[in-house]
Amino acid sequence: MVTTKVQAQAPERSLDQRMDALKRANDIRVRRARLKRDLKEGCVHVEAVLTDPPEYVATAKVFDILMAVPKFGRVKASRFLNQCRISQSKTVGGLSERQRTELIGLFHR
Repeated sequence: MVTTKVQAQAPERSLDQRMDALKRANDIRVRRARLKRDLKEGCVHVEAVLTDPPEYVATAKVFDILMAVPKFGRVKASRFLNQCRISQSKTVGGLSERQRTELIGLFHR
């Protein structure tokens, strides 16, 4: 008996749907870039972003947000995540309450 695998494909999208998706993605990129710039300048505190993340930050990696904080590099961001047992690929929206609380607590030490 021969079985063939059928590759699942995404449904066809119209040009309007694709353009809307591109606009949304571009808007999210612009807003994240603005947030990172504000974090670097100290206008926004990372604790506020982690406590109540805006919807455009929900799919951003926690590691990338930490990298935008002044005096944070790869080593310090990795150390913070390791202390809280958070994967570097974890998104802000995917943080559990324990992880979120523990991470915010590290900034208050």
